[in-house]
Amino acid sequence: MRIVVSGAAGFVGSHMCDRLLSEGYSLLAIDNFLTGNPDNIAHLEGQSGFRFLERDITQPLSIDGPVDYVVHMASPASPKDYLEYPIETLDVGSAGTRNMLEVARQKGARFLITSTSECYGDPLVHPQVETYWGNVNPVGPRSCYDESKRFAEALTMAYHRKHGVATNIARIFNTYGPRMKLNDGRVVPALLDQALEGLPMTIFGDGLQTRSFCYVSDLVDGLYRLMLSDERYPVNLGNPLEMTILEFADQIRRMTGTRSEIVFQPLPEDDPKRRKPDITKARSVLGWEPVVTLDEGLQLTVEYFRKAIKPAEPEAVRQQ
Repeated sequence: MRIVVSGAAGFVGSHMCDRLLSEGYSLLAIDNFLTGNPDNIAHLEGQSGFRFLERDITQPLSIDGPVDYVVHMASPASPKDYLEYPIETLDVGSAGTRNMLEVARQKGARFLITSTSECYGDPLVHPQVETYWGNVNPVGPRSCYDESKRFAEALTMAYHRKHGVATNIARIFNTYGPRMKLNDGRVVPALLDQALEGLPMTIFGDGLQTRSFCYVSDLVDGLYRLMLSDERYPVNLGNPLEMTILEFADQIRRMTGTRSEIVFQPLPEDDPKRRKPDITKARSVLGWEPVVTLDEGLQLTVEYFRKAIKPAEPEAVRQQ
């Protein structure tokens, strides 16, 4: 069985590649490295069944040979990245999604797209259920990402209804773990980086806004189960354990032993006040729910970040 994965060098994409290879699939991994990191998939080079193609999927794409699944994960995902690349973000959600859907249609393959909880915007319904249509500002600074994903979902359903493509849509909530970028800008790497460096830990707003954090291996397990399912409508994948950003920052301070103080800055425009997935559907349809505790997941993530920010040894020392 052969799978095409776009966004393969991204944080979640690279972990998905690991899982698919471990399940015995052959992979064609695609990334243009706009925000992906070659180091995330370096360990896969040379492995049996793995092939990498550096390509911008917003351009027409031709894939040789049979394809059984298309897993479309390409997109800037952090506010820092999509605010820097707003047009590219809209392009990959529109043209990129259509090109990947065309591959699936032409090859008779199944199609999975990783969408986002940002489709709910700053939600007025809590916790968020898949039937909620959202509260999104279509012209705000975050709209390039939110509307890109909302359009991608609509396009995916259009291909299912018009062409009969077997599609799956995952709405991903806050996910963390190894291979996140230090300068990602999202709350987990930002606070961990500051804590480990002994810098002031920045909290936006009053810190009472909430998030629900899911460890990456749990998310990937949900994606894999969804890929094999017959569910065509969106499915929330995230950890329903809700906590305030202040509570999360305090937990990081305890785990890292940092003496960093907490400083407050204004809340960015359209930043969601509450975020918690209702995963009733994932439990019933996929038999899935998170199993990694926040303590376990954060410990693994802290260890990764400690190594990532460890100063390099001087050349003279390394040669001794």
